[in-house]
Amino acid sequence: MTRDTRFAWLLCAPALLVILAFAFLPLAWTIWDSLHLHDLRMPWRGRPFVGFANYAEALAVPRFWQALAHTAFFAVVSVALELLLGLLLALGLHQLRFGRGPARTAALLPWAIPTVVSALLWRFLFDGSASPANATLAGFGVEPRAWFSDAMLAWVPIILADVWKTTPFVALLLLAGLQNIDDALEEAARVDGAGAWRRFVHVTLPCLRPALLVALVFRLLDAFRVFDLIYVLTTGGPGSATEPIALLAFQTLFEELRFGYGAALSILLFAVTSLLAFVYIRLVGSDLLREER
Repeated sequence: MTRDTRFAWLLCAPALLVILAFAFLPLAWTIWDSLHLHDLRMPWRGRPFVGFANYAEALAVPRFWQALAHTAFFAVVSVALELLLGLLLALGLHQLRFGRGPARTAALLPWAIPTVVSALLWRFLFDGSASPANATLAGFGVEPRAWFSDAMLAWVPIILADVWKTTPFVALLLLAGLQNIDDALEEAARVDGAGAWRRFVHVTLPCLRPALLVALVFRLLDAFRVFDLIYVLTTGGPGSATEPIALLAFQTLFEELRFGYGAALSILLFAVTSLLAFVYIRLVGSDLLREER
């Protein structure tokens, strides 16, 4: 290695050691535990090695596939709404000429609120026949709904709570992308006679594509690991109608005390999110590199 290469490794070493200590070692321990029958309900059985039996059990149980479907549904719907609303919010903030600072601060307030607090807020808005949501429906002549007792309606407060909290984060990323677009490009399109919509479609969106892709992958990875929001709002109910994989793993680990099986569920969730990140890096990242060249 050259002197510069050795110096570069020396600079990276502290960060790599931290990642090794707090990421790879716990991951390796979880993988090792998932290969054993570790059940605290039956400590006399010890921790025999069972190979991939825990993974085979998870993949054979319908509850796992239901939890995976719930997670995918939540991720797709919430991220799509957040990208759309975040883009509209970013465009509005970008066009402001006066009061930009207070407007951006106000827009980011929901993102600054802890997830548990925002979940409790949205539970208050929808829980009970006299809740603000039902009171609003009553004003339009609609009967009150049992939001948290219906398998489909329970998703409404969950998705609304996530969209309300996370849209400012998406808007912040997209606003940074909008500020990096050269004003000369839009001015040239305006001189050529392009209207506002054509300038948006043919100038703004292509230039904003990298920021949109970053926001998409960040939110997808985060949405697939959703836990605290659903845990506070519905605890996965009614029944298991809103149970994501992370909540299933939590209940398996800390309620059923099946550490080996719960570790296998955690690794499966890690595999799904890693696959999403890999697809992003291979397909999107390489495409962006070709554009830069």
